[in-house]
Amino acid sequence: MNIRFDLRQVRAFLAVASTLHFKQAAETLCITQPALSRLIKGLEESIGAELFSRTTRQVELTMAGKLFMEECQQAITHLERATHLAQQAASGDIGHLSIAYNDFSINGVLPSILDTFKEKYPDISVDLVYMPSHSQHKALLDHEIDVGFLIGPLALDGIDTFRAALERIVVILPKRHHLAARKQLSLKELADEKFILGTESGWSEFRHYIFTICMNAGFTPQVVQEASTSSGIFGLVAANMGVSLYSDCIKRFQRDDIAIVPLDRDDYSVETIAAWSCAYATPSSRLFQELLHDKLSGHDLG
Repeated sequence: MNIRFDLRQVRAFLAVASTLHFKQAAETLCITQPALSRLIKGLEESIGAELFSRTTRQVELTMAGKLFMEECQQAITHLERATHLAQQAASGDIGHLSIAYNDFSINGVLPSILDTFKEKYPDISVDLVYMPSHSQHKALLDHEIDVGFLIGPLALDGIDTFRAALERIVVILPKRHHLAARKQLSLKELADEKFILGTESGWSEFRHYIFTICMNAGFTPQVVQEASTSSGIFGLVAANMGVSLYSDCIKRFQRDDIAIVPLDRDDYSVETIAAWSCAYATPSSRLFQELLHDKLSGHDLG
């Protein structure tokens, strides 16, 4: 494809597209309004499509303009990332990895993986960012992160996944609860209990799963309290505010004020996956993927 426009024209287009005002966009770009108009006109001529609908009173994006804007925003993000990586390499920083995680992964399998990776590749810097599973979907597609650890399964075009852990669902109860001494519980036995769950904004996928299995067991969980973090959930349970369901990675926590009782079905489980773009992987990301396969062999989802 013979591209006949340049980055300056694209930035000018995005400035107008974000403000829908030529004067404001020109001021933002520190150029004159006639110069901005020439850049936009040249871009439209190069593309062969009108990007803006102009009247004396307003400026609007055409359908072609809207589609072009979406792709240009992603292209700018990729170019800025490429520039950043090149600058890092030039300054002697041979690698960088951005990893997003949810509560289950950071309280479960991820710390061991990171420890092994940092020991093997000490010169690769790693940035960790907490991000709910549903938010990681967009971050992966937009290449805002290199790798995500989130609830699976996941089917997104252009995204590869790898099973990092499959953990059973357990019941968390106050220590003095009448069911706390049981060896295992059925979901039906929790039908009349008050539930504590993670907030919808941070735990939407896990909440959906919990509601699904509870409704399949014949009841809708009565949610009386919500918390944004795992420690908040555990604290509310310990305070005898209700019971909760969680991954059995909770067994890694040392708490004597709550009881952990497995459910009586092995198929009640939560899957943690690692996910990354199959078309946009940095060298550091590829090394991380290789380590995952070596460390957790036998769990590849393909």
